[in-house]
Amino acid sequence: MPRGEHISKKQLEDSGETARQLMHKARGEHDFAAHGSASGREPILQVRGLVKHYPLTQGIVIRKQIGAVKAVDGVDFDLGQGETLGIVGESGCGKSTVAKMLVNLERPTAGEIRYKGEDISKLSGRALKAVRRNIQMVFQDPYTSLNPRMTVGDIIGEPYEIHPEVAPKGSRRQKVRELLDVVGLNPEYINRYPHQFSGGQRQRIGIARGLALRPEIIVADEPVSALDVSVQAQVVNLLDQLQNDFDLSYVFIAHDLSIVRHISDRVGVMYLGRIVEIGSEDEIYEHPTHPYTQALLSAVPVPDPEAREHRERIILSGDVPSPANPPSGCRFRTRCWKARERCALEVPALAVPAEFRGVEGPAAHDSACHFAEEKQVVP
Repeated sequence: MPRGEHISKKQLEDSGETARQLMHKARGEHDFAAHGSASGREPILQVRGLVKHYPLTQGIVIRKQIGAVKAVDGVDFDLGQGETLGIVGESGCGKSTVAKMLVNLERPTAGEIRYKGEDISKLSGRALKAVRRNIQMVFQDPYTSLNPRMTVGDIIGEPYEIHPEVAPKGSRRQKVRELLDVVGLNPEYINRYPHQFSGGQRQRIGIARGLALRPEIIVADEPVSALDVSVQAQVVNLLDQLQNDFDLSYVFIAHDLSIVRHISDRVGVMYLGRIVEIGSEDEIYEHPTHPYTQALLSAVPVPDPEAREHRERIILSGDVPSPANPPSGCRFRTRCWKARERCALEVPALAVPAEFRGVEGPAAHDSACHFAEEKQVVP
């Protein structure tokens, strides 16, 4: 489905898919010139070697670190001006941790996050405040992300209190009304409280708050996962429209593969703290080469009974390994039907597989697998 076309409730129920984003295991110095946006747009955000480890400690009086939870372990990607980068993967793969680091709610253990060429991962104080004006976040849960003691007008207008230079005090009320109208809510609701709204309306309030400072980048962390299908379609269509109106760049995180396919220009598949495959929407959904991506796509419901009977379902064995003790080499090898001895010894690079190099076609995209091969999963 081409971007820009609105998605319907039936399309959301009938379709489903997987993803793509970028990553290359960072080694040594990070080459920011080598990771141009796959869409050809000028990168506005560049992430290199992003790592987040949470220490595991023991002891009461004297605490000693005995290990670390490797939530994110070497993620690279570029976000182009005006594009949407989708990120998908199983729960616990590190998607939300990446989102929090992009807006500096979590400090990276290592790596760089460059906004217009400036590393923002170590900023603090006024410098960080200035950058946050241009990188905003829409949170996953529309029920807990809004203060129940504040009116809608106060919630959406709070960014103006933090950044008073954006809107003079006398005009803030009017700007809040305009934002309510932009996201499809009645401006007369300005004095209502969050409990007086439905889930979809609350998420629209969260989007309006994110738009208040006219940011260039919005990080949307599963913004529709807590909503029913019909409301999901409304919110996705709203995000698509706002991107066109305000020239926004999105990092869009979701579990629903069909939604990611609809809204994203590029998509990244994450597994256990790393991105395992990147490519265009057509490359990933129609020509996946990584076994994990193929397994995700095979789990997508197919509405056609005849096609459902003839497609191959890939059932993965075992559970996702603990990020505190990930497997050596390829992290997916413990659940992969293609695993060989090499997979335990070598970390596969996220690059075009050797058999597809020099060959033009949708299969020639980056895939972190020693034995990558094209496989059409969705009929």
